[in-house]
Amino acid sequence: MFKTALITGASGGIGRGLAAWFARRGVKVFGAARRLEELEALARELQGQGELVPVKLDVADARATLETIRSIDDACGGLELVVANAAVALETPGAAPTWEAVERILDVNVRGAAATLTAVADRMASRGRGHLVGMSSLGGGRGAPRHCAYSASKAFLTTFLEGLRIDLVPRGVQVTTIHPGFVRTPGTAGNTFKMPFLLELDDAVERIGPAILRGSSEYSFPWQSALVVSLSRMLPNALWDRAARRLGPGRD
Repeated sequence: MFKTALITGASGGIGRGLAAWFARRGVKVFGAARRLEELEALARELQGQGELVPVKLDVADARATLETIRSIDDACGGLELVVANAAVALETPGAAPTWEAVERILDVNVRGAAATLTAVADRMASRGRGHLVGMSSLGGGRGAPRHCAYSASKAFLTTFLEGLRIDLVPRGVQVTTIHPGFVRTPGTAGNTFKMPFLLELDDAVERIGPAILRGSSEYSFPWQSALVVSLSRMLPNALWDRAARRLGPGRD
């Protein structure tokens, strides 16, 4: 088990669940998010069960993310686990995309996640130990209707983590990519389209935590959704486009 961990997006959803999961197992968790009051509430909730240190951080500011994580790494004697979980899933319909939404996704899901993962990657490599985790998505398997920027951001993260894994595993640093399907969180509560094989948050966390501890290089769940995504990659573009228009986000 890890002694120290930093998890971004820890104020809600999967990030909050993972922060509590690790804290209750004796890990000193630095929970990072923009909403400091939510982090402080979680810290109070965990009193007597585990330690969570609230860290106010907006990963959209990549430079501040690098500096903050490195300062925590210095102060705690070396982070053993870093989870890049913070993300946004705004709609970016191809017929009427707004640059503000696209930019926010790029700032948080791409630049923010990359800054989180690279902040101490070199230090972990020098120490010969550590574990980097990125919360990608099955939604990055192919471009999704009305969510082209989100799909692309998760495709970036998956590929970025793969490259890190190739470079870092020989240096003693584990790298794990998590690909969740639909999970019931505040972020998915507003979705108006069908979410097949929707999982409860606690169920998702109980799957992700052990996958990280196992050191899995990749973990995709639920298996039904993972299989559908895997098969969709084999479809010719014309067939995928037709199916996505009929069944994807934006349809009831």
